[in-house]
Amino acid sequence: MNTLNNNGIQHPRLKALVFVLLCAVPLFGSASLGYRGVSLIPLVAYGAVSLVTFFLYWSDKRKARSDSWRTPEKFLHTLELAGGWPGALIAQQVFRHKTRKVSYQVVFWLIVLLHQVFWIDQLFLGGMLRSVF
Repeated sequence: MNTLNNNGIQHPRLKALVFVLLCAVPLFGSASLGYRGVSLIPLVAYGAVSLVTFFLYWSDKRKARSDSWRTPEKFLHTLELAGGWPGALIAQQVFRHKTRKVSYQVVFWLIVLLHQVFWIDQLFLGGMLRSVF
């Protein structure tokens, strides 16, 4: 049985659910900062940096196919760390790019985990981890 849809994404419903779940806490956390009048920067940054990261993945995939100069992985990871991981996650699935390189995926998922831990700490633990580090 073929699990690909017309876009070439395997198991699109499951991946959409995982994406929504991963974005829920950071979105709620950054939106709550805006709602409380603290800052809209995190909310805007997630959207803007994700968009830039998505298009950079697209460009890097095109360059990989044409054997041209590539975007350094450190730069992609920097953008993911700056809030572009949602755009990177979508781009990885849409373009099937950077999905098989284990060393890349380990760093990517550590970045996603770091964002989750940060927002869980901010929302539910009152920034308790800040005093630990």
